[in-house]
Amino acid sequence: MTMKPKHLIKGDTVGIIAPASPPNQENLQRSLAFLKDLGLHVKFGRHVHNEYGYLAGSDDERLEDLHNMFKDKEVKAVICAGGGYGTGRIAASIDYKLIEQNPKIFWGYSDITFLHTAIYQRTGLATFHGPMLASDIGREEADDLSKASFNQLFEPAPFTYSETMSSLETIVEGKAAGTIIGGNLSLLASTIGTPFEADTKDKILLIEDINEEPRAVDRMLNQLHMAGKLTEAAGFLLGDFNNCVPQREQSLSLEEVLDHYIKLAGKPAIKGFLIGHCSPHYAIPLGVTASMNTGEKKVVIESGVQ
Repeated sequence: MTMKPKHLIKGDTVGIIAPASPPNQENLQRSLAFLKDLGLHVKFGRHVHNEYGYLAGSDDERLEDLHNMFKDKEVKAVICAGGGYGTGRIAASIDYKLIEQNPKIFWGYSDITFLHTAIYQRTGLATFHGPMLASDIGREEADDLSKASFNQLFEPAPFTYSETMSSLETIVEGKAAGTIIGGNLSLLASTIGTPFEADTKDKILLIEDINEEPRAVDRMLNQLHMAGKLTEAAGFLLGDFNNCVPQREQSLSLEEVLDHYIKLAGKPAIKGFLIGHCSPHYAIPLGVTASMNTGEKKVVIESGVQ
């Protein structure tokens, strides 16, 4: 059963954490003006400025910030500064009972996909796959449509994605409905064989990625296919695959790889969503019910807040 966090109101405090790699600190500071314009106050995690190689602090430090934000009664939403790598390292140590007892908005994407998957499967809490502060919002060329996605946090209303937002293309025709899950393909593949293996049964699966050659996308989709994760799904939304181009002359195209596995699964599928490592980047809630219709090239997702 899905549990929705409470929506934000002006004057609320949001907590900022870096559960993966060190965020760009200049971009992070620049993003604060955006949050202020939304009428929000900000509380930083104690270790959000730490660096430990390719991690934003040790596993214990990043875990501490995550736990503290869910414990803090003043904090109404937990916003990730950036992605990179590292959330899978802390997933097994998270106190999911703490999150379940203190449900609040959790927002991020990319490496944060591991946490979206783990949190939903362990607690039923709906989370948000959306542009992050240092990675997107704080960039000098940040897109206004990406920023507008945060408005979803203030009012419980369905989100509709149609061809008015980007050019969409049907891969497999049909209609489907189910809980929407997913995110970054690399992270979804990395859950296989772990206690947090993505449960795709009767779900609408969102996938996106960045900087992966078609053969790498092929490998990861093949892994999901052999694990039964694609045939179990109810339908597919294909987001942005930024810079997923061949690095060698002999290669299948990204489109050939995606089409092969999606058609093999034989479930309704649409590609072309500006969701992922792109600009603009539209946020969507995960863990809530969505319905898709390839004839209308439209997806309707229920609100991720109450």
